[in-house]
Amino acid sequence: MKANGKTVNEILKNVPKDREEAFNKLHDIIVKNLPKGFEAAISYGGLGYVIPHVIYPAGYHCKPSEPLPFAGIASQKNSINFYHMGIYSNPKLMKWFITEYPKYTKQKLDIGKSCVRFKKFDEIPYKLIGELMKKMTSNEWIKIYETNMKK
Repeated sequence: MKANGKTVNEILKNVPKDREEAFNKLHDIIVKNLPKGFEAAISYGGLGYVIPHVIYPAGYHCKPSEPLPFAGIASQKNSINFYHMGIYSNPKLMKWFITEYPKYTKQKLDIGKSCVRFKKFDEIPYKLIGELMKKMTSNEWIKIYETNMKK
């Protein structure tokens, strides 16, 4: 589902009313805990947290005009989805996240490769997401990205 808006603020203003509070709170937690070198931006038509071209001029290999993606959130049909490339690309970080998750919420973990789906908006583990965002620097993400691109 494509986000409704062409800027970060437009997307935040156009979230469906029933999930507006949870979505905006998730965005605020992510931004508050983003390490230096990342920024909120439009990424593939949605709300992303990226390494901008001023830091990584090559952009994303699939579409160099896009900044290097790292994380994102989206309002989908049945959930708010949180995407984090770091947990997909770093098994140690994924293990940490899976181990910590039950300490922060009663909601069963619904996870794909880099996607965590939240169907109960009142049980989103905001504090855990904040901690996760601090666990990888922009330089670490660039290194992981470039290492995997060479394979």
